Amino acid sequence: MLRTFLIFACTFMASNVVAFVPPQPNHRHTGVARGHADIDSRKFNFFENIGSMISNFGKKASASHILIGPKTMNQDDARKKLEEIKAAVGNDPEKFAKYASEFSTCPSSKNGGDLGSFGPGMMVKNFDKVCFEEEVGVVHGPVSTQFGEHLIFIADRTGESD
Repeated sequence: MLRTFLIFACTFMASNVVAFVPPQPNHRHTGVARGHADIDSRKFNFFENIGSMISNFGKKASASHILIGPKTMNQDDARKKLEEIKAAVGNDPEKFAKYASEFSTCPSSKNGGDLGSFGPGMMVKNFDKVCFEEEVGVVHGPVSTQFGEHLIFIADRTGESD
C-alpha cells in the first residue's frame, strides 16, 4: 500500500499535471503560445532548485528587485535600461528603492522592490542563484528569468558559515 502511494506521488509530482491549478481570473484560452508572465513556475521550482535547496540549507536571503517585464519593452531595451539604472544607483539601497518604485513592473514596486526574506528554492532558478551565491550589499544584474529582466539588490543573507 505504501509502495503504491509513493509511486503515485512521485509520478504525480514529475508529471505536467495542471488539473489542480486554479484558473487565473480574466484568462482567455486562445490557443496561442504562452508569454513569459503566463508561466506558472511554482510546479517547476522544486526540481530546478533542488541543488540550491541542499547546498544553501538553513540560509535566508533578503532582497529587492527591479523587474522590467516583457510586456513593457523587449529584452535588449530592458537590459539597457537596467544597466542605466544600475549605474545611477551604485549600491545605494535608498536609491535602489526609489528607482524600483518608479520603473519596476512588479507589484513589489509599491514597497521599493522589497521581496522580504526567503529561503533557497523559493525563487526561480536564475534569481535564486544570484541571491544565494553573489555578494551581499551589491546590485546584481541584469538577470533574465521567464518574468523578464531584473536588477537584484541583496540586502542580507543569514545562515552562512564563516
